[in-house]
Amino acid sequence: MVTVKVVYKSTGKPAEGRKVALYVSRFLASGVTDTEWTDSDGEAHFDVESTEGEVYVDGTSRHKGRLAGRVVVYI
Repeated sequence: MVTVKVVYKSTGKPAEGRKVALYVSRFLASGVTDTEWTDSDGEAHFDVESTEGEVYVDGTSRHKGRLAGRVVVYI
């Protein structure tokens, strides 16, 4: 499981209602996950194993690299 926490840079508060998707890079099966929306804690949860990839928030790339556990991105 990978959790993406989206936080506003200006306030440090969680960003609720943001559209999040992951691009996951796997041997033989790379691709984009279904979209998840952030909850009141600014978190979106994905049922994927740890891997290399990219986090998109509202269609914009916000993180490239290891996707494991909790990934915090600032918008």
